[in-house]
Amino acid sequence: MSNLDDKILNAFVGKVVRKDLAFLVKGGLPVPTYVLEYLLGQYCASDDEVVIAEGLEKVKQVIQRNYVHRAEAEAVKGLIREQGRHRINDKVTATLNEKADQYELELANLGLARVPVATEYVRKNPKLLSGNCVWCILTIGYITGDDVKMRWEIQSLKPVQISYVDVEEFIEQRRLFTTEEWIDFLIHTVGLNPDTMNRREKLITLARLLPHVENNYNFVELGPKGTGKSHVFQELSPYGVLVSGGDVTSARLFVRMSGRHEELGLVGYWDVVAWDEFEQQKGRAVDAVLIDTMQNYLANKSFNRGKGTHEASASMCFVGNTKHTVPYMLSNSNLFESIPTAFLKGAFLDRIHLYNPGWEIRMLKKDSFSKGYGLITDYIAAVLHELRNRDLTHRLKDYATFDGSLSERDHLAIRKTFSGMMKLFYPDGRMTTEEAYELVELAAEGRKRVKDQLYLIDETFKAEPAKFRYRKPGGEEWIEVETIERLSYPAQPEIPEESQPEEPLTSDAATEPAAAAPMVMVAAKKRPRIPQLQEKHLNFRMGQTGVSYEKLFAAYLRDARVITVEDPYIRGAWQVKNFIELVTMLIETRPVEDLRLTLVTNEEDDKIPDLIDKLDDLKDDLEGYGIKFEYKFRDFHDRRILTDTGWIITLGRGLDIFEKYSPWSVANSRQDKRKCKEFNIVYTKGPNLI
Repeated sequence: MSNLDDKILNAFVGKVVRKDLAFLVKGGLPVPTYVLEYLLGQYCASDDEVVIAEGLEKVKQVIQRNYVHRAEAEAVKGLIREQGRHRINDKVTATLNEKADQYELELANLGLARVPVATEYVRKNPKLLSGNCVWCILTIGYITGDDVKMRWEIQSLKPVQISYVDVEEFIEQRRLFTTEEWIDFLIHTVGLNPDTMNRREKLITLARLLPHVENNYNFVELGPKGTGKSHVFQELSPYGVLVSGGDVTSARLFVRMSGRHEELGLVGYWDVVAWDEFEQQKGRAVDAVLIDTMQNYLANKSFNRGKGTHEASASMCFVGNTKHTVPYMLSNSNLFESIPTAFLKGAFLDRIHLYNPGWEIRMLKKDSFSKGYGLITDYIAAVLHELRNRDLTHRLKDYATFDGSLSERDHLAIRKTFSGMMKLFYPDGRMTTEEAYELVELAAEGRKRVKDQLYLIDETFKAEPAKFRYRKPGGEEWIEVETIERLSYPAQPEIPEESQPEEPLTSDAATEPAAAAPMVMVAAKKRPRIPQLQEKHLNFRMGQTGVSYEKLFAAYLRDARVITVEDPYIRGAWQVKNFIELVTMLIETRPVEDLRLTLVTNEEDDKIPDLIDKLDDLKDDLEGYGIKFEYKFRDFHDRRILTDTGWIITLGRGLDIFEKYSPWSVANSRQDKRKCKEFNIVYTKGPNLI
């Protein structure tokens, strides 16, 4: 058992479960994860393999005995009649029968309708009236005899959800974990494996919880299929509902009229209403009334339907698939291109608080799912539900003041995202300055992604462009915020300000005397741009692409005859490969005959002989290219590249700037297709140090 698992089990006794167990039990049953984990939490909340094995058998028995298959509904009804009563798991909806003045249930799988139920059950669980099914554990009895109008009776009913949680206890336990441990714990809780993600991917994945922890939060995520976009909304919480985007109507979502009475729709009963498959589909028209009502609700938390104005706190999420790659969309359309055309307008999109970049999440595979311990989804859902009542939007001003060009909707979106992330990651309010600014950047980036696309979709927004930048308290320097895709795939290649204009070269034929030969028209050649090298400091974001050794180093190493690379971590196979890729870049971008190249690195004493063998092989190979390669071992820390032309390139992470990538991918041979780690590089000019 890992240290994290041990810490989790001790901190949340009885509230955690091993996350892979639900997959072992579920099989082909269409039962939500929170239903299974409710049962697993009762029987398998242990690290003892024997207890877990016994608990799994008990849970399987409960499901086999109590879960109702639609195909076996008649057999279950017969069982209830013969035994007098039977306990089942089923999806339940309640309605009010006005003529009989009673509430009645419809059981989806068992196929029963208009079964009377005691008023107390509906009062305790108003979601039963939402029009969407709620998973419940019920005991159903059968009444025999003559003159019986309804033979079925509900003897007990319990929705599969926790009725009470101690949020203060949850917050107190957060202090036992480091930030990295807590984030991994949350990733396990949503059923995924944190070992397959970098930090940015973890934060993007957990951003899907923001609508669960913030009231009236408007969220969009578009990305490729198979990345788990709808998983959190479908499996995590009994407080949220996932609906098909093509089946949503204004009546179902907001208010439906039943005679003279107005019945609230989904937004009146759920914390989160998520639209799945929110994309343009042929043959499906969107109700104009729905869009108008939606726009008003997203902006004002209220809507006008029927006779009056209604208010609700449900967050609205729109989840769908992209049709093209990000570079294609940036160059040819916009990042909202796949959503229904009726929603593709500024008045609607401007109300979105966060556009989550679903394309940055890898497709889910077998090893993507958690095998560690996480909170029972029913418990974390109840905690998030309670945290909705806390507002931390005011905390943003303690860290950042944004440019006045941002609209009030921009400011509100950033504040709400910051508040939600604090509640997820730092519910006790304790975070370092660095951690706080990580949230500031993510919140601003998520809103900027929306605003950047608005300029393309609705030109009226160009009249008052927003500068996404902020100052720290007491600071004068503006800190710019940019989206990762703009950094990775700039719409137009950036031309350094110092670049010289291209000058035509005259061909040799044009300078010969006219009598020597007939005049031959030769196209003028252009002299390649030679940028004037400047001292500078570059920062790169986690997950950024489009970066390569050629772009970073080629210009600064072009004229050097002596190059020294100081990196104490050229040790492992991938690190040696990084160094070889640097050498390959030199061979491909400049003359290398008589180039003197020195590597200064370090290694543990017992492993030095193996590293020497690798470097000797490289030395022999480079001789064939005319490179005089030497290596040295020294105990040091700083990483840099030195040249005899006086350039010093200080490397924050050395050459190890790329995230792990598959050897069976384009990224294996193309550095610019790899995702980066967070790193910085400083270029300075000084005296020759070698």
